[in-house]
Amino acid sequence: MMPLPWIMVFFPWVGALILLALPRLRIAVVVNIGCAAVSFALALALFTLPHGEQGWTRIDALNLPFVLLASFVALTTSIFSAATLAAEGFDHWRIRAYHGAFQVFLGAQYLALLSDNLGVLWVAIEIATLASVLMVAMHRTPAAMEAAWKFFMLCGFGIALALFGTILLYSAAQALLVPETGLSWVALKRVAARCDADTLNLAFVFLLVGYGTKAGLVPLHSWLPDAHAEGPIAISAVLSGLLLNAAMLAVLRAKAIVGAHPDTLAVGPLLMALGLASVLLASLALWRRRDARRFFGWSSIEHMGIAAFAFGIGGPAATLAGLLHMIGHSLVKSAIFFGIGRAAQQKGSQKLADISGLVASDPWLGWGLALAIGAIAGLPPFLLFASEYAVLNAAMAAQPWLAVVLALGLVVAMTALIHTLQALCFSAATPDVAPAGHGLAVLVPLWLHLAVALLLGLAMPLLFSSFLKAAAGMIG
Repeated sequence: MMPLPWIMVFFPWVGALILLALPRLRIAVVVNIGCAAVSFALALALFTLPHGEQGWTRIDALNLPFVLLASFVALTTSIFSAATLAAEGFDHWRIRAYHGAFQVFLGAQYLALLSDNLGVLWVAIEIATLASVLMVAMHRTPAAMEAAWKFFMLCGFGIALALFGTILLYSAAQALLVPETGLSWVALKRVAARCDADTLNLAFVFLLVGYGTKAGLVPLHSWLPDAHAEGPIAISAVLSGLLLNAAMLAVLRAKAIVGAHPDTLAVGPLLMALGLASVLLASLALWRRRDARRFFGWSSIEHMGIAAFAFGIGGPAATLAGLLHMIGHSLVKSAIFFGIGRAAQQKGSQKLADISGLVASDPWLGWGLALAIGAIAGLPPFLLFASEYAVLNAAMAAQPWLAVVLALGLVVAMTALIHTLQALCFSAATPDVAPAGHGLAVLVPLWLHLAVALLLGLAMPLLFSSFLKAAAGMIG
């Protein structure tokens, strides 16, 4: 019988084949939700299995929480998509392509998270990238094609660097491993202390820059705001909530391998530098954005920078804070894109100047979006407040002067977000140009994400916290 992790990967791809054959929107959205629901059930079932290798996949404390998170975001996004896709104006060919690419992306995402093989991981992230490019280009407008091309070129450059880093990492351990296990994360970490330190150093630099491009870290970040702004509305949720996490976890696996050698360079300063640069650049860029989806795309760059900075500090506390921050960002940012997507369709524009007074015109949407923006700004009592507080505490203990710079970036970004919150939700309402329609299918995912982020911020379940603490110990 096929192992459950393999089923988790292949099931969405089977669903993609079915969806490619369904031209009718009503049937396709139901099948798409059904596929995502089954994947979520499979992710829950993975927690019942013992940790360890399952062929070219592996279950461990690091990937299980993120597989569950990915399947949850996929399910809520598929529900949101069912309510908003008709307004995108796709013909039946693009409806097929959209749903097929969505499920291909999800299968690749699960494969990237569950893989115990550097080569398989690289292929999975490349498949996810190609599926994302197709979805970003779906509108076929000049802006959408430009965004898709930039996405393809920059991430293609990044994935080429990651491939070279993968080859270097394999060559460093080739003489110490049998060919069948030469690309295994666990096997590489086991023999890393006997590998050549210089080769490991060079491999990590290429992997950091390569997968860091996918994670939206400065300097190869400029694809991210454009991809968020020009693709179908639902895609922004999975790009911020899923693709960035898979790329960052690949960097963390590489960090654990290189850190197992006593003579390799300290990788922490590299991660801290990229993370801090991302936070500072994004916090300033937020003040110059006029497009709502591009604005929150820049916010994703800021938050991945915070996570990278935490992982650069290292140690159990900072690493745990970084993992919590990634989870909190995925939950809240997806909720924001649900709210912004609905508001943009109601107002007939995604310009910030055209979306205002949502609390007055649509209270459930307005208050939900207000809470989500407050959460992404780091206000209590949501999970991101706890994670940012923990990152600043760890930074003060390790590098006090860098903690001051990070705090400055967080304050600048928070001020921009609160300013935008006030304009979107509490200023004078602009008129609606389209009926709301399908309110529950949009509002339920938005408020459900907020509820989960609130629960994890106030009282995280013991099972979940134990997994994350074990994952932090694996990374180092």
